[in-house]
Amino acid sequence: MSSTNRVPPPPVPDPTKIFQRGLFKGKVVLATGGGSGIVMEMVKALMQLGADAIIISRSKEKIESSAADLSRETGQKCVGFSADVRSPAQLKEAVDNGVKELGKIDFVICGAAGNFLAPISALSENAFKTVIDIDTLGTYNTVKATMEHVKRTHGAYIHVSATLHYRGLIYQAHASAAKAAVDALSQVIAVELGPFGVRSNIVAPGAIMGTVGMNKLSKKKDGEDQMGEAMLGRWGEKSDISSIACYLFSDAGAWITGQKFVVDGGELHMPPQMTSGNFPYPQAVVDPASVVGLIKSRL
Repeated sequence: MSSTNRVPPPPVPDPTKIFQRGLFKGKVVLATGGGSGIVMEMVKALMQLGADAIIISRSKEKIESSAADLSRETGQKCVGFSADVRSPAQLKEAVDNGVKELGKIDFVICGAAGNFLAPISALSENAFKTVIDIDTLGTYNTVKATMEHVKRTHGAYIHVSATLHYRGLIYQAHASAAKAAVDALSQVIAVELGPFGVRSNIVAPGAIMGTVGMNKLSKKKDGEDQMGEAMLGRWGEKSDISSIACYLFSDAGAWITGQKFVVDGGELHMPPQMTSGNFPYPQAVVDPASVVGLIKSRL
């Protein structure tokens, strides 16, 4: 048996076929960084299940275009406002305008982020601070601008983190520090806002195809050769992340708060030596006889 005989990779989920139609009818989600990528896909899934949405991003033209696209594709109402998450005043204005349009906020996705590749030796203090300001301070500002609204609806937060800081990753000191702080902030939010019926959780995506981050941080746009041999046999898709968002915002997640959900197909469990030629994976588990020379029999 060769590694090609392993079982097929898991199916790509479609939230509209998993969750009940109308699940989020009457609900309103606000999302920063909602004009593209993973966060836009999360918003789209919630809207397909009945929610209306407020999306926020820095580019006025882009966010208004994305809002129009989401409304057209889902039949729900989506309004877009331009604001920089680093500016409390801009965020407050966008939140207030969104509430005027849609009446309330039930769910918040903190998804605004910045990243690039740079070793510490070439990473300026200003560059480091910029990522901290967008990711960490931006999350804090979003929570401050929305928390009174979310307390009134006994709603929930999802903070889009990353897996960078769960083990050291070169060229990612800035983003790792920023996302580690977001993880810690979410836990405090869970404790402080829990008595008001508000939940706060982290979703940490692994390598997700078709995203700006993936295109920036990976040499390959098609990761089939690399990820095809990893734990579950495929790269992540944006709907893998939107599905966990639907779960956490639904009543199925009503008793879940202060937690971190890593959605990476098992990538974190793949130390480098397991993908090396000396200890090939998954061949070593699919066909142990092929690596018998590496195994000391204890029978």
